[in-house]
Amino acid sequence: MTSREIVQASLEFAGPPRIPFAMGGGFPSDIAGVGRKGALGSRARPWRQCGSYWEMVDEWGNIWRRLESITKGEVWKGAIEESWDLLESYQFPQTDAPELYTDAATRCRELHAQGYYVLGSVGWPFDIARYLRRMENFLADCAAEPERVRDLLWRVTHHLEREIQRLADCGVDGLVTGEDWGTQDRLLVSPACWRDLFKPCFRYLCDAAHSRGLSVWFHSCGHVSEVIEDWVEVGINVCQFDQPELHGIDWLAERFGGRMHFWSPVDIQRTLPTRDPARIEAAAREYVEKLGCFGGGFIAGYYASNEALGLDPEYQAIASRAFMRYGDPAPPRKPR
Repeated sequence: MTSREIVQASLEFAGPPRIPFAMGGGFPSDIAGVGRKGALGSRARPWRQCGSYWEMVDEWGNIWRRLESITKGEVWKGAIEESWDLLESYQFPQTDAPELYTDAATRCRELHAQGYYVLGSVGWPFDIARYLRRMENFLADCAAEPERVRDLLWRVTHHLEREIQRLADCGVDGLVTGEDWGTQDRLLVSPACWRDLFKPCFRYLCDAAHSRGLSVWFHSCGHVSEVIEDWVEVGINVCQFDQPELHGIDWLAERFGGRMHFWSPVDIQRTLPTRDPARIEAAAREYVEKLGCFGGGFIAGYYASNEALGLDPEYQAIASRAFMRYGDPAPPRKPR
């Protein structure tokens, strides 16, 4: 089977010969990604050092800052943070022009010829909206001005749907996106708020993707246990968690085995930082055997920045080799 066929079989819980690999650091990956070019007439400016901090402007006009050169940073000034009235005159970036996707379409054909399962990258409503208003303002808005929030979210959602259609035209197999929805022990908003304001947008975009035959791969950090069932319901196919142990591997398997895929490295908070080879290998084996025993369900991952974790790459190498050892062949199917 090709890499693409292995991923497809896993997503269908059809029992591929091994688990899918989606690792970095020189380890195997069955998936590859493509994305559009920057928006026409983009407002974006690259990162530059400004004395003691770094600054950049994204294509939505938000100003970002960070203290060093290796992390993502955060929005320092949102494009419409000063007043909701700015939304009426705000110009959304032009991101659906066909010429922005020609290179992605060409690259997609090349990657398919090499056997890869191809994901197209796209934004998602919460992140875009909170950047425009800036995080603390936006979270307050969710409680104080929900109708304004709803209006902004749907404007963004319809904007993103056009990008999804363009990526589908490129021939991608799925979408990859993500938003960090959790703190260490809870959602950023109440589950009721999430279901009221955000769930309809999730469903709309997942429906748009599925109508074109695309899977949806969604990253989130933090404790999001209260809405994973909602994510299954709206049609997310793969959750990418860097801290899967925050939810509990047994809990994820019992609740979502055979219904959701989990794409993870060995946990970047609880296990990789121990630098204990035996513990790291045992965790990798546990993920494969407990989450991947439903004819699919687990995709081996790799955290992109060892530097940000303060770890030598050897520790993720231990995890990656263990994923390959215990995931090939795939674990026996567990009856549900």
